[in-house]
Amino acid sequence: MAGPSTIEWTDVTWNPVTGCTRISRGCDNCYAARMAKRLQAMGQPRYRNGFQVTLHPDLLGEPLRWRKPRMVFVNSMGDLFHEDVPIDFIREVFATMEKADKHIFQVLTKRAERLEHVCSELQWPTNVWAGVTVEASECLHRIDCLRSVPAAVRFISFEPLLDCLRDFTLKGIHWAIAGGESGPHARPVDISWLREIRDQCAHEDVSFFFKQWGGARKWETGRELDGRTWDDYPVASAS
Repeated sequence: MAGPSTIEWTDVTWNPVTGCTRISRGCDNCYAARMAKRLQAMGQPRYRNGFQVTLHPDLLGEPLRWRKPRMVFVNSMGDLFHEDVPIDFIREVFATMEKADKHIFQVLTKRAERLEHVCSELQWPTNVWAGVTVEASECLHRIDCLRSVPAAVRFISFEPLLDCLRDFTLKGIHWAIAGGESGPHARPVDISWLREIRDQCAHEDVSFFFKQWGGARKWETGRELDGRTWDDYPVASAS
């Protein structure tokens, strides 16, 4: 349930919750749903429920055993702020993150409204970053939800980027990740959409990370945008 990650902006994933349900069109070709179905077919016990939301309390203490400091993507195979995850379990996840203060935890959700609603009920140590996915113009409101979260770093994942985003501000945001969709049936990304986000980051002094062009064979399309890679991180560290 944890291991080295192939995701370019993190070191390892940690999944105390697995499973999710569709919330917007960015979910249409969800890689986690495909992987969960495959693991269920292979008899992996943690995916006996397929992609139904499932809690794994026995994994709560896992990061405490890691000696080397890491960037940790929380719930690459689910959404911690899904409505079926009890607030008490979310608090337990946050308690582990606070104790494991040698690591930086990157918590990404599409449930921005719930994140905003419960953020005042959680402790936010400096090593816990909060992010929301904004894949299309109808999801821009998630940025407003994120602004109220008292995290040391607030970040946006503009992936899979599905259309041009205009008339938005990144005020109060520290980091932006952008990328195209990958895997079967990947929808194409336009370079002008990516430039719009990159230039907005430059204008508002927000760190910019270009993850991938994507496509069915993403390793062939690479990570360069306008002749260079963009691997900026926000200036923050675990305590």
